[in-house]
Amino acid sequence: MNRWSPQPAPEEADGLILFDGVCVFCSRWVRFVIAHDPERRFRFAPIQSETGRALAARYGIDPEAPQTNAVVWGGRIFFKSDAALIVLGQLSGTRALAGLRAAPRFVRDPAYDLIAQNRYAIFGRTETCMVPSAEDRARFVA
Repeated sequence: MNRWSPQPAPEEADGLILFDGVCVFCSRWVRFVIAHDPERRFRFAPIQSETGRALAARYGIDPEAPQTNAVVWGGRIFFKSDAALIVLGQLSGTRALAGLRAAPRFVRDPAYDLIAQNRYAIFGRTETCMVPSAEDRARFVA
């Protein structure tokens, strides 16, 4: 089993997305999820928050240099391309993209890694985590 294989996470709340809160690309991903999740199934924890750091530590993610986002779904935690495709499979208008999970992880994850390793250079980095709107604030855990 590889380090980023899905792992049991029965004590974690389903729908929790762990993301890099100072990454512009990651913050856009969160805004995209919010816009396409009218059922409000997903909640968000920036890795820079107390909750995010604790979750990262439990699952082997370095909060100082995160290599992956993560999502808890169905009592398991998913990483890298699995995490993104699990989320897309639940969102309005993107469910068909979940079919990409049929491709092996060793094919999908190198593309994910290329973006993740260069995300700050391509998309930018902020000094502080994104600030959600008042309407969405309850979906963020600290």
